[in-house]
Amino acid sequence: MLEKSFNLLKKIKRNFFPFYKDKDLKFVFQKLQEGLPIDKVAARFVGGCVRKHLNNEEIDDIDIATVISSEEIKRKFNNTSFKIIDTGIKHGTVTLVSKKFKLELTTLRQDIETYGRHAKVEYIDDWKLDSERRDFTINSIYMDINGKIFDPQLGTIDLKNNNVKFIGDPQKRIEEDYLRIIRFIRFKIMYNSKIEETTNNAIKQNLNGITKISKERILVELYKILNLQNFININESDYLKKIFNLIFPEFKNIERLDRLKKIFKYSKINLKLILAILLIDNDNNHEYFSHKYNVSNEINDELDLLAKNFQSQKDNKDLFNKDLEKNIYLTNKSHLINLNVLNFTSNPKLTSEDFYRTLKKILKSKTHQFRIDGKYLMERGMKEGKLLGKVLKKIEKEWVDNNFNISDDRVKEIIKLNS
Repeated sequence: MLEKSFNLLKKIKRNFFPFYKDKDLKFVFQKLQEGLPIDKVAARFVGGCVRKHLNNEEIDDIDIATVISSEEIKRKFNNTSFKIIDTGIKHGTVTLVSKKFKLELTTLRQDIETYGRHAKVEYIDDWKLDSERRDFTINSIYMDINGKIFDPQLGTIDLKNNNVKFIGDPQKRIEEDYLRIIRFIRFKIMYNSKIEETTNNAIKQNLNGITKISKERILVELYKILNLQNFININESDYLKKIFNLIFPEFKNIERLDRLKKIFKYSKINLKLILAILLIDNDNNHEYFSHKYNVSNEINDELDLLAKNFQSQKDNKDLFNKDLEKNIYLTNKSHLINLNVLNFTSNPKLTSEDFYRTLKKILKSKTHQFRIDGKYLMERGMKEGKLLGKVLKKIEKEWVDNNFNISDDRVKEIIKLNS
């Protein structure tokens, strides 16, 4: 109830205080307009921030299209509070960073020649031509600093109708960059949009093109898909499910999402947990995925630990019972909660009540803290070095195994035996 009220307040705030009224953003647009005629539009917001504003959603990234060149942008914002980053200056893109914003500014352009991800471009000051090189109509809606919409591809109509549609010929747009297939799937899931027959055929004919895309680019788009609130409903569309499985055959456990929906409102679902649900099984499937896409160490380590404990809980019936506090100490509550979700989604014999019972147990369990450290041991006669670390680990293990209890006399005894 509190969360709903909070979200409602945020929506009301966005309506009365839209993002484009921020004084820092007004400063940026004023700077870009300097030196240009009043009737010439120097810059407009474009892409996700405009879509989300029109849908009254929370805005994160802000993209700005401008007639100003990258070098001129850098000159204009030199000696301002904005930090200038050459994120893609050879492609006409500069990033401005302040305490509040990270703004990506891209000079208007049209594609002269396209070959995969790369294209030979010409910088222009024609807003309609710039819109024609973008992927989807809903991504080609522009908005000025006063909130006035410029919509040459009629994207606002498609947005209102939840229609994700390529600009121009879908076949041609996909051949320009095969990543657009995955981007289309992302927006299709996001807006639960219908699929036109021409788009459907173009996707089917070009699926093999995805093998030409770098794994890094694919992984970025995949993470965006998995972070979507609607991703949990992908099994409701046979078409989407089939295409998704063709692109990501490693996700053999996609059916588990149906069980996840039963407990969704009681779980804090994040990227690592979704990956675990889709990947972890008895075949070390997650290891192949991690290697193929070269995932971060943080995600790799979390998947490895969940996979290890996923197997352990099958053999150790006390993992969520008698050994619960011990396992909370060795990992943490969040990990055990995720393991409980993974266990439920992978085991059709478990009921929702079983899941809730274990969740309550985890949340109510005590979290222990080991208060003996190296200083404590040195005060009792131990010298600093490798031996001190080994003795500390030995004391900690005995403390854990003895139900988080160990006497001072026993600690002194262990120190004496190892000095």
